[in-house]
Amino acid sequence: MANTESQTIGLDQGSRDVETSAEHTAVPAIPSDPDSLYSELQKRVLRYHPSDDLTLIRKAYEVADRAHEGQMRKSGEPYIIHPLCVGIILADLEMDKETIAAGILHDVVEDTAMSVEDIEREFGVDVALLVDGVTKLGQIDYKVEKVEIQAENLRKMFLAMAKDIRVIIIKLADRLHNMRTLEYMRREKQLEKASETMDIYAPIAQRLGISRIKVELDDLALKYWKPAVYQSLVEQVNARKSQREEFVDGIVNEVDAKMKEAGIQAEIKGRVKHYFSIYKKMVNHDKTLDQIYDLFAIRIVVNSVGDCYAALGLIHEMYKPIPGRFKDYIAMPKENMYQSLHTTVIGNDGTPFEIQIRTSEMHRIAEYGIAAHWKYKEASNGNKVNGNQEEEKLTWLRQILEWQQDSSDNKEFMSLLKSDLDLFSESVYCFSPQGDVKTLPTGSCTIDFAYSVHSAVGNRMIGARVNGKLVPVDYVLRNGDRVEIITSQNSKGPSRDWLKIVKSTQARNKINQWFRKELKTDNIERGRELIERYAKGKGYAVSELLNAESTEAVLRKYGFKDWDSLTAAVGHGGLKEGQVVNKLIDLHEKELRANETDADILAHNTSRDHPERKEKSGRGGIIVKGVHDVAVHFAKCCSPIPGDEIVGYVTRGRGVTIHRTDCINIINMSDFDRERLIEAEWKPEEEGKRDSYAVEINVYAENRTGLLVDISRLFSEGHIDIGQMNVRTSKQGTATMELSFQIRSLEELNRLIAQIRKIPNVIDVQRKTG
Repeated sequence: MANTESQTIGLDQGSRDVETSAEHTAVPAIPSDPDSLYSELQKRVLRYHPSDDLTLIRKAYEVADRAHEGQMRKSGEPYIIHPLCVGIILADLEMDKETIAAGILHDVVEDTAMSVEDIEREFGVDVALLVDGVTKLGQIDYKVEKVEIQAENLRKMFLAMAKDIRVIIIKLADRLHNMRTLEYMRREKQLEKASETMDIYAPIAQRLGISRIKVELDDLALKYWKPAVYQSLVEQVNARKSQREEFVDGIVNEVDAKMKEAGIQAEIKGRVKHYFSIYKKMVNHDKTLDQIYDLFAIRIVVNSVGDCYAALGLIHEMYKPIPGRFKDYIAMPKENMYQSLHTTVIGNDGTPFEIQIRTSEMHRIAEYGIAAHWKYKEASNGNKVNGNQEEEKLTWLRQILEWQQDSSDNKEFMSLLKSDLDLFSESVYCFSPQGDVKTLPTGSCTIDFAYSVHSAVGNRMIGARVNGKLVPVDYVLRNGDRVEIITSQNSKGPSRDWLKIVKSTQARNKINQWFRKELKTDNIERGRELIERYAKGKGYAVSELLNAESTEAVLRKYGFKDWDSLTAAVGHGGLKEGQVVNKLIDLHEKELRANETDADILAHNTSRDHPERKEKSGRGGIIVKGVHDVAVHFAKCCSPIPGDEIVGYVTRGRGVTIHRTDCINIINMSDFDRERLIEAEWKPEEEGKRDSYAVEINVYAENRTGLLVDISRLFSEGHIDIGQMNVRTSKQGTATMELSFQIRSLEELNRLIAQIRKIPNVIDVQRKTG
């Protein structure tokens, strides 16, 4: 009887009777000390590499070890453990020596004194480009929202991917090991990384066809995003392990005997779907675990395409197929190169299960995706293989690069990216009149099809025929539809209503692009008005903020060639006026600070230790040491309250701002600004007098009916008025609540937070730190 395989990267390939999802997320049983770990890496490289010269990899290890010396991970291990584990994951994907060396060195530029130039000098241009591609952007302004930072880093990564696809393979290996060790991070960081992994990195792994990484990323993300759901699935799946093994073994034996009888050489394996896949099916189709059709799957690997279809015929003779549950991905492969026959059948005892049939080459591509055969892969003679055909498999990347250039708003970019990656999971396949196959997101209409052919076809579209019949433009396409787009030179272009109909990111971007180009003059005027109005609301005139240096800086930040293009983007909504004006104000204030004289600074600071100066008692019982007759106010970014450790920041013309010492803006303050910090402390409260202070917290919870009522009840019982509450619920069912209210002391706040954490389904409560 054939045995099943492990699909966990970095785990020795053992044999088991039934493959379960728990093994997808298992941390590999590998050595924990660096030298033994490197020896393990060598062994794995030598399993497949045509050359025994591992000098480059050894040198990368030695350089990274020295560079990271003294650095530790959250787990308490030496930092070098992480890059070595990344190297092992890349070795299990059978990557070349340059990729593995870059994987080992991937953090040295970001976290040590080494530069990209140092890498190039030591290891050559190839390795340096790869390391630079996975290195996050430096000198980030921490006043910028996280989505802005994330978007800029992803933009850089996609540009690097366009030059060398190995960049994203290294990044996926890096993310996979970080997810394996996520238990050592604080809860807030776990939620952030799990969300990002589900939204971005797991879908990218699927786009590239690397299922070995994709399924483990999915399961690990679910484990930290919804720990209760994950644990419940583990328990439910394991509860009937013996029955499952008996069932799968019986099916494997039956199929194996049938294949041998027919003379088809086949390797047959049984498995259970991984947890995230089960969870998605349960949520999307509102089903229980017992109602999932393809919880069990049998995989048949044969020698040829002909054997695939012959095996399918035998399977349908043995078991009754479920109508509508057959998919031929051999004749019509997925965009990520995946090929296989899928059919869901009913077993002799009435239990449904899925059968997947493929060749050994198809199976290798399903596991390794783009890493299985690409232009950098080395042949057995050590020469590079030319794989220009694989370039065609990355058309989606070129599309992303194209529309990210047209999307200056980082929030819009992130929204489009997540939408594009999410929609890829379900596709519909249609034909042009010439027989060309077009793959579109499920729910796409004829407009999506038109823009998939060419932007000019979409812009001139006036109608469509599907299977020879005229249909409305919002007709939803189905698998196998033959679509003919009717165009006219007299067409006035797309309608704005089309943006509400289309499903594909490509079509939406092309329609927006047309409006930006055709209506540029109107958009420029509208953009100028919006910028001037926003600046006026902030107390500035645009002419006061604009000069040659600030204009150039803003154009460079948002990627525009001239000011008219930028204002046009604001006019059509691609860029927010607030982004532009706030950047101009920031530059303006930095220029004012730079022009201050030493006397200006000394007037605020040098008297702080003078014995004859009086201490200033400011607003809310604050004592600012060494400052006389100056206004004191609380920073809104961190909202300090009595009991917090605080520090003062001397502003220009607005007195002293009081921050918490753990405020992110204080922690990341430049040396220049640190000269303005001044000691501050809370004044003892007068008996019988207690002021109230503004505070903001974030509550993370698994959404349920009555959750808001339970939280509100605590505030009511504590006689605390909620000033403002914002609630967001994700597709995964997690609620994020932002609450602002007045509190009287740190002790009272801590007591309230402790009570909220006890509420069922609450995951964590975090106080805003900037």
